[in-house]
Amino acid sequence: MTTLKPTEIQSEKLPLWRKIGYGVGDIYGGGSMVVVNFFYLIFLTDVVRISPALAGTVILISKVYDSITDPFEGALSDRTRTSLGRRRPYLLAGVPLVFLSFIALFYPYSTDSELARFALVILSYLFFSTVVSIVMLNYNALQAEMTLDYDERTSLSTIRIFFSTVASIIAALIPLEIVKQFDNVRTGYLVMGITFGLFFAIPFIFTFFAARERKEFQKPPEKFDWRVAFIEPFKLKTFVYALLMYLFAFVAVDTVSNIVVFFMKYYIMRGDEANYVAGTLLLFQVLSLPFYYWLSKRSSKSFGFMVGGVIWLVTMLFSFFLAPGQPVWVAYLFSAVVGVGVGGVIVMMYAIFPDIPDVDELKTGERQEGVYAALVTLIRKMSSAVAIFFVGLTIQWAGYVQPLEEVVDGVTTLVDQPQSSAFIMVLRVIFALLPLVLVLISLFFARRYPLTPEVHERLNALLAKRRAGEAETEEMKKEASELQELLI
Repeated sequence: MTTLKPTEIQSEKLPLWRKIGYGVGDIYGGGSMVVVNFFYLIFLTDVVRISPALAGTVILISKVYDSITDPFEGALSDRTRTSLGRRRPYLLAGVPLVFLSFIALFYPYSTDSELARFALVILSYLFFSTVVSIVMLNYNALQAEMTLDYDERTSLSTIRIFFSTVASIIAALIPLEIVKQFDNVRTGYLVMGITFGLFFAIPFIFTFFAARERKEFQKPPEKFDWRVAFIEPFKLKTFVYALLMYLFAFVAVDTVSNIVVFFMKYYIMRGDEANYVAGTLLLFQVLSLPFYYWLSKRSSKSFGFMVGGVIWLVTMLFSFFLAPGQPVWVAYLFSAVVGVGVGGVIVMMYAIFPDIPDVDELKTGERQEGVYAALVTLIRKMSSAVAIFFVGLTIQWAGYVQPLEEVVDGVTTLVDQPQSSAFIMVLRVIFALLPLVLVLISLFFARRYPLTPEVHERLNALLAKRRAGEAETEEMKKEASELQELLI
């Protein structure tokens, strides 16, 4: 086997302040998805008062829109050339857009017609979804451009997931507490949207100043070829395996997130504690991050992913034994162990994706971080959409009875209704069985993921020689051939 030695290049180590400045940007990426996954479905059904099936359809429609627009947004980002770079202008523009879109997302529309409320919700969600795409695809692309070092990318991923998970804890615990401060539930949700809009928008000011793109990636773009941008990525074995790991794992995450409030409220009979149980899961995600960073450096990112997946999978088997009337610590212990498993899946997945554009550069000679970040952002939103649509459709089919809305002296309150035994059984099956199947599938692809630390070191060495303009030797040609066979 031919192995090239890396050429002498400048240190890829990043100062801690840049890592932190980059990491705070994922307060939006992690926190906003938690608010949407935990509270948006129940907000639509119980506050805006559209049916669960229509609520799920809102998300599904937005994903059809995303599947068309996201790849073009990624290609546009790759081809942007400004004095501020390719990605940073979009992050700066995101500051006001993130704020406004989150207010629109949780605006409690109250027109008489359900179809009118449905249409307004679709427009609001499309606005939110577009902002998520523009901001997060550029944010994700920056991680691959800030450093080429395998372990430094894991360090960046660990720091961003730390901020993402802390934000997720806040996003799980605080929204309902804000809503509870107001007698009128509609006012409560609107104030919550304003509060979290600010919370998610402001950190991008710091990311804008801290993150820096590599100058050698700023060369004039080649003529746009839609096949190279939208079709060729799916011909990379490395990318397809990573994408399938991501999709199945995160559909499992989002399914549990969307059902947990219903599960705690109507089966465990501790609805007021749903946000605290979710917060426990997220807290243990944070606590597990140093372990997975250490494990990745000792082995590989895919191995860390598999360890997290196995812990998660085994723990979910015990979910069948959760029942109402048990000591309160049982649900919290279960949530904590699930958090340890999910933490490994998430941090390793976000450490894996920045390596994919290196594989693409081996094949195309271009840097297309924006395209890959757009595809990852699209898949992330699709996982959430599939979960919300599936859960919404299923709980309607199972006979979910919406709370009664009472208005006294202009104050809107909700009165919960009893649910059928069939509905409770469906809740338990979705909560326990579906994640088991999805995590197993993601582990199947993780076991076959080909980009190990050793292979990435060889890839980096070859790409460094090419970027330096070295003449293509027989040794380089042989190494390129071997790497393409392995990765592409």
